[in-house]
Amino acid sequence: MIYPQKLNSKKSDRILKGAILISVLVAFLLVTINRLTNPKIPWAALANGGIVYIWITVFYSIRKNINIAGHVLLQTVAISTLLLFIDYELGEKGWSVNMAIPIIIIISNITMLVLTIVSYKKFIKYAIYQLMIVLYSMLPILLMTENMIQDKMLSMIASGISIFNLFITFVLCAKDVKEAMIRKFHM
Repeated sequence: MIYPQKLNSKKSDRILKGAILISVLVAFLLVTINRLTNPKIPWAALANGGIVYIWITVFYSIRKNINIAGHVLLQTVAISTLLLFIDYELGEKGWSVNMAIPIIIIISNITMLVLTIVSYKKFIKYAIYQLMIVLYSMLPILLMTENMIQDKMLSMIASGISIFNLFITFVLCAKDVKEAMIRKFHM
């Protein structure tokens, strides 16, 4: 059987550094073109926000022993931050907190539920990330109490799905959670 050749670390580091350099050059080029053509529309900032998001994802993915639930949490926070930035750059219309972030929260909770169902034996590995996503899902409720969200229905649905997901996860994995608690705390 023929296996593909593995890149050595020096070569992969060189490729990574070259890609970062190209990204920085593209970012400067975009800002320059934006200032020369139409500085009132900040499209270069939006594109550069996307470049930063891509590099966050790449650096996290390159690490060894990535927990997929941690990747879901990182993507949830990174995409939400990127959308907040885009909304801010486009004049703070509020679509990011009213619609986009609640939809992202719903999708991340559904993803975590599927992960829990598919690999319920590894639930303990996902538990901390699940709890962090639930806490992050309560952010829209906090924003509703501060009257920063006009359309409250989608935010309430997202937070409700998050709590329901946590409940379902504990029901599906109650035996494993109990065994882990006994093992960890010597009960």
